[in-house]
Amino acid sequence: MYKMLTIKDKIRVPPIKFDLGLENAIKSSLEDKWEGTIMKDIGVSLSVDSIKEIGEGKILAGDGAIHYPVAFQLLSFEPEMHEIVKGHVIDVTEFGVFIRMGPLDGMIHVSQLMDDFVSYESKRGVFVGRDTKNTLKEGDSVKARVISVSVSGKEYKIGLTTRQHGLGGIDWKDRKSIRDEKVAKMKKTEAKK
Repeated sequence: MYKMLTIKDKIRVPPIKFDLGLENAIKSSLEDKWEGTIMKDIGVSLSVDSIKEIGEGKILAGDGAIHYPVAFQLLSFEPEMHEIVKGHVIDVTEFGVFIRMGPLDGMIHVSQLMDDFVSYESKRGVFVGRDTKNTLKEGDSVKARVISVSVSGKEYKIGLTTRQHGLGGIDWKDRKSIRDEKVAKMKKTEAKK
């Protein structure tokens, strides 16, 4: 989920940035420090949006920089359990597929792909459902649910599923309509007898 957070921090502005003007120098230093970082309670820091408050700067002995207490707005992305996400398949392996969803990647294990027997065709790099004939390959758009989130150091590991109703490849037929078609065929066959 994308979030706009208000963060308070002390930021070091080096002398090389003094000619940018106070707010631009602080914003540049905040971008250098925060953007692209991963923190467990914040997620992935994407962008410093705006500065809300700048306190009085201090020069520390032996350091030519000025240190400012600041409050600023930060746009971040943090995956949440059971959240529905959209993404694109970026890699297909025999054990599952990797999905890029915004700034992070997640993985759908082969056991979580479909409510169908799934086979992997390595030459084509595609998973195929036996009954539904649904396929999943690199470049496909997918809607999935987050089922596990783990942060280790500066890396996220996100587990996804597409086995639930309404999830899966964007071009997949709805599972309910496939079942309805099968039932209708069976009824027609029985009616002809």
